[in-house]
Amino acid sequence: MHGIPATVLEKPGPLSGSESERMRMRTYSTERMLARPPALARLGAIASLAHERCDGSGYHRGLAGPAIPVTARLLAAACSYRAMTEPRAHRPAMTAKDAVAELRAGVRAGRLDAGAVDAVLAAAGQRQGKRRSGPAGLTPREIEVLALIARGASTRQVARHLAITPKTAETHIERIYAKTGASTRSTATLFAMQHGLLESRDPLDL
Repeated sequence: MHGIPATVLEKPGPLSGSESERMRMRTYSTERMLARPPALARLGAIASLAHERCDGSGYHRGLAGPAIPVTARLLAAACSYRAMTEPRAHRPAMTAKDAVAELRAGVRAGRLDAGAVDAVLAAAGQRQGKRRSGPAGLTPREIEVLALIARGASTRQVARHLAITPKTAETHIERIYAKTGASTRSTATLFAMQHGLLESRDPLDL
């Protein structure tokens, strides 16, 4: 990896704070290195986004939602799968089954794009399940929650309507915002309308 010494890459134990920060900055170094030859600049711009995550928890820019292009979402899923199935100094390689489970968990948590993960697993020869997902990787439950808040339901009303706790409803809403790039209920409602998620819904009875 560009700019990372072997003493850090091959360290068998936990990294120190400064070592972790150095690892996080490797995407910045990658972009700068590839920007020097103009022909590689566009590739470098995508390569530098390999560790960004849809919920904004990635690095080095901390991008989220629509700010991460599809190519970068694919690269993030591919790099994650490849890293997990290769041995590292601090752990053995994961089995393909465990790596698939980790990627799926990343999708459920809102970190990885569902479509990108599906594409990477298909390319890796992993059998695809019947998991359903909506636009921006929204799960069926998240689509239900989005439809409710788009029609004016409060967090407590969402929880009562779906028989879940207010905390769970709040978590769903946060993930919806992260996946769709929404910052307010108004922008979330616009997203729902644009993708036809409010059509054919029963009258809201809260």
